[in-house]
Amino acid sequence: MSQKEPLFTTQVAELNRKISDGARNGPVRIMLVDDHAILREGLSALIELEPDFKVVGQAGSIPEAVGVATTLQPDLIVTDLSLPGTTGMQGIVELRSRAPNARLIVLTVHNTEEYIRAALSAGADGYILKDASRLELIHGIRAVLAGQRHLCPRSSARVVRSYLGEAQPTAAAVVGVTGREREILGMIAGGQSNKRIAIVLNRSVKTVEKHRANLMRKLGLHNVADVTRFALQSGLLPGEQDGPGLDA
Repeated sequence: MSQKEPLFTTQVAELNRKISDGARNGPVRIMLVDDHAILREGLSALIELEPDFKVVGQAGSIPEAVGVATTLQPDLIVTDLSLPGTTGMQGIVELRSRAPNARLIVLTVHNTEEYIRAALSAGADGYILKDASRLELIHGIRAVLAGQRHLCPRSSARVVRSYLGEAQPTAAAVVGVTGREREILGMIAGGQSNKRIAIVLNRSVKTVEKHRANLMRKLGLHNVADVTRFALQSGLLPGEQDGPGLDA
């Protein structure tokens, strides 16, 4: 292969070889799940431009999809998240349980860290946005079929860092926090409001809000759940103190 050939082309060729090495009998059997019939038909037409891909089933809701997947046992399921019948994440769990040997790709408009992490945790093998090109979609399908976990290019770098915990604060980070900020951090983790903290410390609410913003910025924390986890890990939250649940 020429050294000038694009890396993307090389990657696709390698994925094709991996799939071929699997000694498959017949085309890859794909199932589509989306509540818009016109989108399913268009997606089916695009996918079947690949000679080794065949769309064998479609569904417009999770209950319908569960039945189709149970009967057909496809090689790959491509599903939306916003579907009638159940939550998107529960839908992933149900589809994986009914077709355990199938790979599963989420194809959605949702491009937030929360959705992507939840989908991967629920059992998705790939996550692709609906504004992806046909080439990106096919590349993602082949990557997942080859045993890889695939995220769309627009989200992958940021989400992978967060998903692997590379950016999570550690207890050592508390060294850069002032004494007053430590007090406030412990109170936040204990479920105290800004107003209550201001009364306890004899400071204005505005001052407390400033301290709170500074410490969360320093530690890379985003919400009360993050603060609580960090406080527990750093020993800043007394063990006997009753705080909010981690999902607060």
